[in-house]
Amino acid sequence: MIRCATVQFQHQPGDKPYNLMQIETWCRRAAETGVQLITFPEMCITGYWHVRTLDRAGVEALAEPAPAGSSTLALVDLASRYQLIVGGGLIEQAEDGQLYNTYVVATPDGAVHRHRKLHCFISPHMSSGDQYTVFDTHLGVKLGVLICWDNNLTENARITALQGADILLAPHQTGGTASRSPHAMGKIDPQLWRDRGQNPAALQAETNGAKGREWLLRWLPSRAHDNGMFLLFSNGVGLDDDEVRTGNAMILDCYGRILAEQLEPTDAMVTADVDLDLLENCTGRRWIRGRRPELYPPLTVSTGNELDPRAARFSTRSTRE
Repeated sequence: MIRCATVQFQHQPGDKPYNLMQIETWCRRAAETGVQLITFPEMCITGYWHVRTLDRAGVEALAEPAPAGSSTLALVDLASRYQLIVGGGLIEQAEDGQLYNTYVVATPDGAVHRHRKLHCFISPHMSSGDQYTVFDTHLGVKLGVLICWDNNLTENARITALQGADILLAPHQTGGTASRSPHAMGKIDPQLWRDRGQNPAALQAETNGAKGREWLLRWLPSRAHDNGMFLLFSNGVGLDDDEVRTGNAMILDCYGRILAEQLEPTDAMVTADVDLDLLENCTGRRWIRGRRPELYPPLTVSTGNELDPRAARFSTRSTRE
């Protein structure tokens, strides 16, 4: 049994000291309740949606090396001090100068694991990663990491499972996002966030409705169930530049069942005890053993319609072309 926590909080754009202070507060609270693994949202250390408007110099001003940067070192310190595995998102500047949307996972023994988002679209100045991230831990389980849109492509979740992940860390900044799809997410009026003290029900109806929780539940449980992995979904909440993140932090078991979730759009942490014995005969793992890889070569062949992540995210082209 592993006690896990996942956090939703409203970051401050570009204010790394404030955001790290929030992370430290939640780590302390988690440790007080026996949590062993805690996850925070995508790019929560640097801020997220405002980055789309920055020039390269502005993005570089927020970026740090990983694992040598000060924010990563702060996570390492928290992991050691509170005896937690801690995951948090930031902007990484690699040795060759490339910039990445990166998720750093620090463990109590001082080790650092790094996942570069495979489908990065937030800025034309940032690159996409090209490697999956699965690693062993002192807790006796393997962790995998997929950032936000990485999770929307089923191939990524399946490969992460095939590499042995028992628990998938799924940090996001999502919900309340403008979408061209008529039955996917949609923007939430920022005034609802500003008026949340006077009319909390109106905001909660949006964040738990089709623009947030309802949309997540169309696909997120299947990533856990179909691949036989527990899943820790962390997310931003509240106003993020001109969009409202919906929170909806949740922990799902390897059957896709929700073990714990947050329904109120506010800074919050959800915790659950993950029963690893459920992995023994879970449906997803049994089905994976029946795979027929000889049938799947078409998955690795270009159709000719592929776009880079940024173009795919913002393209107005018809998907029927």
